[in-house]
Amino acid sequence: MADEANKAELTRRRLLQGAAAAGLVAGGPDASLWGADAVAKDAAANPVVAENRRAGTREWMLTKTAIDPATRYRSPAIEGYCSHRTIKAGETISFHVSTNPAAAFTLELYRTGYYGGMGGRLVKQLGEFKGAVQPDPPVGPKRVRQCEWPACAELTIPKDWLSGVYVGKLTAKSSGVQSYVIFIVRDERPADFLFQCSDHTWQAYNRWPKQFALYDDGRNEWYWGGDVQVSFRRPYGKYCQILDAPLSTGSGDWFLWEFPLAYWMESQGYDVSYISNSDTHRDAAGLLRAKGFLSVGHDEYWTIEMFRNVQAAIAAGVNVAFLSGNAVCGRIKFNDAFDAFERVGVFGPPGGMREFDHMNSLEHSRPYANELVGAHSTGPVTGGADWACRLPDHWVFRGTGMKEGDAIPGLVGWEWHGDPAAIPGLEIVASGPTQQAPGEPNGGRFTATIYPGPKGNFVFNAATCWWADGMSEPPGYVRPKVYTAPQGPDQRVQQITRNLLERMRRKA
Repeated sequence: MADEANKAELTRRRLLQGAAAAGLVAGGPDASLWGADAVAKDAAANPVVAENRRAGTREWMLTKTAIDPATRYRSPAIEGYCSHRTIKAGETISFHVSTNPAAAFTLELYRTGYYGGMGGRLVKQLGEFKGAVQPDPPVGPKRVRQCEWPACAELTIPKDWLSGVYVGKLTAKSSGVQSYVIFIVRDERPADFLFQCSDHTWQAYNRWPKQFALYDDGRNEWYWGGDVQVSFRRPYGKYCQILDAPLSTGSGDWFLWEFPLAYWMESQGYDVSYISNSDTHRDAAGLLRAKGFLSVGHDEYWTIEMFRNVQAAIAAGVNVAFLSGNAVCGRIKFNDAFDAFERVGVFGPPGGMREFDHMNSLEHSRPYANELVGAHSTGPVTGGADWACRLPDHWVFRGTGMKEGDAIPGLVGWEWHGDPAAIPGLEIVASGPTQQAPGEPNGGRFTATIYPGPKGNFVFNAATCWWADGMSEPPGYVRPKVYTAPQGPDQRVQQITRNLLERMRRKA
């Protein structure tokens, strides 16, 4: 028993030392408590600790990307997609790749995580493969583009692959051009936290091969109506909005708004399991295996089934944190025949937000997002602000030293939540006016909220897409800047998040 205790303490120290070296551990009055409970778990009981003790590498990062200027977002030299966006150990995934011009290529698979600050671990090398030019898919009903490329390889997910977000780095041998494929490995084990990736939103903004996002109707570049479908059976083009992020080539939005939180959580040894939006849609019972459910980043597109499943999880006692903005805004419906979805409504009242082109053609009906989240997209929808404390005595702010009116610069953006719901016990913990540029208010007001669940649990809403920017700065991270600019890792954001996670773990 003494040996096991020593091993657990050594693990804890190594993780804390690595986190400190990366600038992740906060100071302040409660610094001595940081991670003591979470990372002192024996590695056998917390597989995230054991996983992050394995050797990491930065070879997962793309070093040479090439975007076709005619399409603005695609990487024709090498691009691909996976047969599954979410998969379990023991199931088989296939990889589908096109090279133009035809070229031999390799595929290296990495799990993304902390790994002593490296950000990833090589788990499998595949290839070399003989590449070929694959055809662009025809434009189908409602502008859907569904690829039917042959598989270059199949892989049965090994039993020892921990749940996480995995990227496959594709490299064309002749040119050296690289891009990603991406998939989520999920599991069914009890875990403290479920990290829900916002992959519906990743796909909604995917313009591959050219102007075929959910926002393209063939006439408007930023369309917000119905009768447009997007399929997961195609590559991800480079992210098309807000900032230039080369690592988004083939990886959706994972590295933009979500990875900094996952990187930090794993650095601290939190017991986290990863799921996709579609897992929330299809597996209501699976949400009950965790103490806390996390919506992260830009989590805009939900089905009504997702809404009801998370609502039921809250009723059953699961804690929820929306560390996200613009969450639960567009209501979507799946078309399984094309592995696709389309907008069918808005989780908000008519006129509740600036009506983008054609948004008023969609159904606005209850339930509204603020009835689940606590607040929702409202008013001008976009903008930025400093995240200003309103309830300094609330346990959310314990150990931060924040006083009423103290603000975290630029943390709110570029889409946010306001219009809090009349939920019994709901409290506004942070709020302030939003702006379209420094010193130029746009008439909006963000509200970060918290309300009690029925079994001692809670639902927290950070009211910003950029919460994870305050958590860490992983390798390759690109900081956003529009309307305002977040300032990167902040001890107060880290401490607030730790307060939330620790309260979730205790479920009281």
